[in-house]
Amino acid sequence: MEIIAKIQTDFPTKFGIPRQSGLVESLKGVITFEPKYRNPQGVYGLDGYSYIWLLWSFSENHRQGWSATVKPPRLGGNKRMGVFATRSPFRPNDIGLSCVKLERVVLDEKNGPMLYVAGVDLMDQTPIYDIKPYIPFTDSHPDAKGGFSDAVKDYELEVSFPAHLLAHFPEKREAVIYVLKQDPRPAYQRDETRRYGVDFAGFDVRFHVKGQVLTVCELEERASGMIFR
Repeated sequence: MEIIAKIQTDFPTKFGIPRQSGLVESLKGVITFEPKYRNPQGVYGLDGYSYIWLLWSFSENHRQGWSATVKPPRLGGNKRMGVFATRSPFRPNDIGLSCVKLERVVLDEKNGPMLYVAGVDLMDQTPIYDIKPYIPFTDSHPDAKGGFSDAVKDYELEVSFPAHLLAHFPEKREAVIYVLKQDPRPAYQRDETRRYGVDFAGFDVRFHVKGQVLTVCELEERASGMIFR
């Protein structure tokens, strides 16, 4: 398969990315096609759809081999399920699937068609293999069973984000709060004294979690190295 495009997002690393697309709709992304695929005719009619499917590569998944079972984070990281009953990145083939909102299609003079999307769950510069339209009357199944995910779909943390620190995200306040609500910690980490950090929109957002409350304690601006408390 050939890479047809790459996406720009606010996540330079994997840590902190929502575990599913659509969980944080305020997370934005821009898809830019590779030079070979920058023909505007390729996206003709795409702006008639509200959502699109992305088929992409877990490009930072360097694990060798695969396992028939995995430990889903939402089950605490201590219960195994079949790999094909999960969306774990550790699969026989490193293919990801995301459904994102298509906000607009822009025909850029330099880069060709550019797709502005929301609700992303991809790392910055993730390679994309294919793009397909989401078709409501076939792709939507409101009465479908959700397996073990139904029991944990409403799980969120309460986020305490001091106003003077949140002010560093004037256009992305909702996005950064909802990223933290999803509990970015590894499933096996529940040490209330440990400090974690999510690399988001140019800042290392550092926090700790006690019970169900996540408290942001400081920011480090990546470009300057300045720390804000």
